Amino acid sequence: MSATSVSARLRVAAARLLLPTVLAVSFAGQAVGAFLPGVPLLVASTAVGLAADFAMHRWQRSTAAALGRLHATVFVRQVIRDLLLVTGLIRIEDQDYETKYLALVGGLLLFYTLHFSCQALAILVRRTRTLPVVTRNIDASALGLSAAPPALLMQRSGQRLLMFSLPSMAGLLITATGDSAWWAAGGIAVSAALASAAVGMLLLRLLPGRRPATGEQALEWFETWLAEYGPTVGMYFSGGTSSAYQANMWLEPLSRLEGRPLIVLRERFMVKQIASTDIPIVCLPKVADLMRLEQSTLKMLIHPSNSGKTSQVLRIPTIKHAFVNHGESDKLSSCNPYAKAYDEVWVAGPAARERYALANVGIDDKDVVEIGRPQLDAIEPHTGAPAGPYTTVLYAPTWEGWDGNPGNTSIIEAGENIVRALLADPKVRLLYKPHPLTGSVVPEAGAANARIQEMIRGANVLRATEHSGERPAPSAAADLAGRTAELDRLTTSSFRSGADDAERMLLQTVPEPGRAAAVAAATAAWETAHWASFPAWEHQIVIGARPTVYACFNAADVLVSDVSSVISDYLASEKPYAVANTSGLPEQEFRDTFPTVRAGAVLTPDASGVPALLQAVRQPEKDPYATARAELKLHLLGPSDPPSVVRFNDASRALCAVADERRAATAPVLAAIPSQRDASETLESESVKG
Repeated sequence: MSATSVSARLRVAAARLLLPTVLAVSFAGQAVGAFLPGVPLLVASTAVGLAADFAMHRWQRSTAAALGRLHATVFVRQVIRDLLLVTGLIRIEDQDYETKYLALVGGLLLFYTLHFSCQALAILVRRTRTLPVVTRNIDASALGLSAAPPALLMQRSGQRLLMFSLPSMAGLLITATGDSAWWAAGGIAVSAALASAAVGMLLLRLLPGRRPATGEQALEWFETWLAEYGPTVGMYFSGGTSSAYQANMWLEPLSRLEGRPLIVLRERFMVKQIASTDIPIVCLPKVADLMRLEQSTLKMLIHPSNSGKTSQVLRIPTIKHAFVNHGESDKLSSCNPYAKAYDEVWVAGPAARERYALANVGIDDKDVVEIGRPQLDAIEPHTGAPAGPYTTVLYAPTWEGWDGNPGNTSIIEAGENIVRALLADPKVRLLYKPHPLTGSVVPEAGAANARIQEMIRGANVLRATEHSGERPAPSAAADLAGRTAELDRLTTSSFRSGADDAERMLLQTVPEPGRAAAVAAATAAWETAHWASFPAWEHQIVIGARPTVYACFNAADVLVSDVSSVISDYLASEKPYAVANTSGLPEQEFRDTFPTVRAGAVLTPDASGVPALLQAVRQPEKDPYATARAELKLHLLGPSDPPSVVRFNDASRALCAVADERRAATAPVLAAIPSQRDASETLESESVKG
């Protein structure tokens, strides 16, 4: 570990310990000031401690949570702070005034009682507003939903206690510096009044007319909506906070399928993570509620990923399931044995079919369906040498993977060398787009990512001095800002910080007609404005949701990446590409092991092959892999005719037909079950009468 890295970690640790240290010192100062007694020390320590508590709840919530796990909660800290103040007041008096301050202690106890009452009521209100189903793009007004109470009452009990304690603290401090206890009494009364008002607001939310529908009523409404909407095709997704991209890549293909689409989620937070779409979204966290889909018209679900909760939806016999994955590569994760749990496995082309056969993980060849990659329609084809003065290189390394294998990503062993070699060429414009999970398993990958970004920023500073004045007109930035605002308006929903699921359900109702087409047009306009807003020579670090990786494909002349699905998708353009070999294998063995490498250049960790790669891009007649790329594209992605969108729809239609056949075959059996039950009840009734 480098000295710089150690120094950075020490600075972070010191910053995290600063506020807890200030709190501890303030309590010590309060205690000394109370028992000496010393008024200036008591007042100063109390003020500093209260300010530190506020700062911790504002900027270091994880530290506040850690103190809570040690039972040093904000309530405990505030009680100690108040008791030390009252103790100081008693000690400051020349005579015995314990009885005089008994009323103040009683007032503080009343305030704390109201605080706990508010906390209990917040829990009750939250329970009434937590429905068994969460929706988006669906009219849920029939559920009697309303805006959530203020976040200060519902979610931030620590901040609420500190804020409501301000009047009592101020009164006690003024009393400590003067000779009248009325200031303390008045401050405590104001704090109690604020807590009483909060209790009253929450009590109103529990009145029968102010509550939303009950859980059972919400489920009945959901079943009615299912019957009215009549979904036929859908996508099932379950995952963590950083995995939403796996589902988002299938939104557009799903929206174009025949039938009525539906998205089924399992985690409440995921409803917010799904990108802009007009498709109705439902989240059913409980298995029992998920089973209600069995009685719906839903015939088929696609699955972009495997998760622990996938097995739960596979129990529904009336729905057929297809695993579509979230990208294909030569890595073993693309041949997970879990795939045999699905009715069918939909892959891009013959390569994936062969991969499953070689992996021998229990997938029957007849259950593998080649559909291409319907997301790739927007990728523009290769047109030859770079048109402008600069060669645009997209470096898109993958992440380290859950196993932390260094060979999974080039970013640790080769990333800096690759970027350094590219930046050394004065006619290269670099687009750097790291995987969003980079550094989540191996810290060294995150550190390398940070260093690469710093290298790119430094290179831009040098180029700016060389190309001063060579920038787009200010109108380009203004145009991008306008396009961004329009796209945000169409694709994002703004909510209050205290909005809960129920409030978002109320606001995210059925989209306006034509919104999907407007989003597509706004996205295309934004991408054009984005690239036009930067000078042609400026390197870019792409780490946000925009521009997408496919937009970067269209802007690039050549790709440098690792063994990942990025290469398979990029092949749709038939542009040159290179793969970094950090596996430790000799080049030929590396090519034999990973078929996606065979139509591209191979870069060693020292990146010595970068100049030859750039020469082949700039002079297509020297490109040795052009024919191989066309052949590999066909092998990986399948034929272009019929288009992937058509093949995807055909596969969906065929699987829906299988579901229909099963329903038709089992209908007589299912119809007989209630009849047999009725007959049994009739016999039992007659037996009782006899």
